[in-house]
Amino acid sequence: MKHILKSEDISANTKHFDVIKKIKQIKKEKNASLLVHYYQDSSIQEIADYLGDSLYLAKIAKNLDSDIIVLSGVHFMAETVKIINPEKKILLPDLKAGCSLADSCPPDLFKEFIKKYPEAVIVSYINCSAEIKAMSDIICTSSNAKAVIDSIPKDKQIIFAPDRNLGNYLIKETERNMILWDGSCVVHEAFSFDKVLDLFKKYPKAKFIAHPESKSLILDVANYVGSTSKLLEYVQKSPNKEFIVATEAGILHEMNKRCPDKLFIPAPVEDNSCACSECSFMKLNTLEKLYLCLKYEKPEITLTKEIITKAKVPLLKMLSIS
Repeated sequence: MKHILKSEDISANTKHFDVIKKIKQIKKEKNASLLVHYYQDSSIQEIADYLGDSLYLAKIAKNLDSDIIVLSGVHFMAETVKIINPEKKILLPDLKAGCSLADSCPPDLFKEFIKKYPEAVIVSYINCSAEIKAMSDIICTSSNAKAVIDSIPKDKQIIFAPDRNLGNYLIKETERNMILWDGSCVVHEAFSFDKVLDLFKKYPKAKFIAHPESKSLILDVANYVGSTSKLLEYVQKSPNKEFIVATEAGILHEMNKRCPDKLFIPAPVEDNSCACSECSFMKLNTLEKLYLCLKYEKPEITLTKEIITKAKVPLLKMLSIS
């Protein structure tokens, strides 16, 4: 059946392209750079100056000479960019774009928790607040977590926070007995084991790939476990043509772009109301909000000098290892 464009469709498309044009123009006028995470809406991914995972965006942010940096992702990512670039104006399209994993580790409770283990090295996953980073000895991402853990002497006790799923995966990978904070990401916790098994029957030739923030039950049946960028790298190199993907569904846009001849199936979640796992926080950012934040230069990320000074040390330590 031939699709006939309606007037409202044309109007929506015209508005869409108009906003993109304005964003590109204002970025140039203000010497602004747009850093975008893979989990953002595809329309925002398409106009990114730099598109990547948390580690890549942190590395890029360290060397940018832009006057303004817009981080289109979630709050902790924008805070990370501010810590690395305290003298620059850092913007986030929607301040409500938070993170369930970061929220699962309140600074006051974590402060009391680490007091119980005064000799422990504190390794914090980058998906945490600036306050948690400031209490840490070193930061890691899912891309470099194993390398970070391996860099710590074997006789040292380790606290790993805030993701218990990533922590348990790293315990298996590194054979280190770490003390875990009991936090998690609601997006990666939502995958349904039974529904994944049903997909195996429907797509018997598919490779099942998963992000290490997923539950152990999911990781145990995965053909490959890796960070967002590693999953992307895997599907490009693999001769396989079908993949079931257990991570935030935003990554499928880039997978389809790089491998148009392959089939990517989002792993199903427990909730019957949605077919794939999407982060509602990530999706709060829109093209319109992006344009407005550039135009008015807000919402701006602000942190105290003390937090920036303390949090920068473990972040730079991570980047030196990476």
